[in-house]
Amino acid sequence: MTLTAEPDSRATMPSARPPQPLRHRLAERGVDWTLLLILPAVLIIAALFLYPFGYGLSISFQPLRGSDPFANYTDFFGDPYLRDSIWKTLRLAVPVAVLSVAAAAPLAFRMRREFPGRRFVTLVVLLPLTFGSVLIAQGMAQVFSPTGWINLLLGSLGIPEQQFIYNYTGTFIATLLVSIPFAFVMLMGFFGGIDRSIEDAAATLGAGRAARFWRIIMPLATPGLVTAFTLCLVEAFAVFPSAILVGQPDNATHVLTLPIYQAASQRSDYPAAAAIAVVMTVLELVILGVLMLLRNRLYRGPASGGKG
Repeated sequence: MTLTAEPDSRATMPSARPPQPLRHRLAERGVDWTLLLILPAVLIIAALFLYPFGYGLSISFQPLRGSDPFANYTDFFGDPYLRDSIWKTLRLAVPVAVLSVAAAAPLAFRMRREFPGRRFVTLVVLLPLTFGSVLIAQGMAQVFSPTGWINLLLGSLGIPEQQFIYNYTGTFIATLLVSIPFAFVMLMGFFGGIDRSIEDAAATLGAGRAARFWRIIMPLATPGLVTAFTLCLVEAFAVFPSAILVGQPDNATHVLTLPIYQAASQRSDYPAAAAIAVVMTVLELVILGVLMLLRNRLYRGPASGGKG
């Protein structure tokens, strides 16, 4: 009689996997303790934006007169003068953002390589950021006045005197002087972060300078250009001192920040001011959402810092 050994069932059973520590299980899901590093930023954003926005949103439905919670919004959109401030804000902010990026991009692209005077040029371009909009507006009142050197120069060339201030043009120039350095700082990082080895590889394959720029540099830099445009647009939305000091606050430069100031500071109507601020915030968020969606669609490949 032949005896056959039966297989040991314990030997064929897979060994039980020891339970993993909690931090390992979280790491498999992309959660680790380094996420705690974002906690200070989250708390700051919550304290400086989310809570004030929530509070402002709540009081915007508490009008000083009447019981209709939407009265402040009805008053704003029902008044053509106040409603037109949306168009006047966009009419100022969009061209400023476009020209800022268009002016800053070539210079930021040139800064990718060293050249004599590079640091001096950078310092000169960034100098308006240290002045502030109030000081720039005061300087413009002297430079662009009827007796300022700009009009004196035009007169010497036989060109009639021009009105550069106390209108849309004055606010546009003042906002542009601050927005261009802002765009320049951001675009320096985007252009400087594009890996040059990609260009070198294309050059070895016979691509000329123009082909490398349009087929490599621009596709990689386009998300950065959209980001710079977005932030310049948001910066121009908040224009206030120059709209008063060198603009026409009762007409051409009656942007959204002015009725907010007038309601809060001149009439002490904080619910109405909060309602206009909410309208302004929602408008900005919609524009930001559209531009960020466009930015994500335009990203075409990896580049060190190129995506931003």
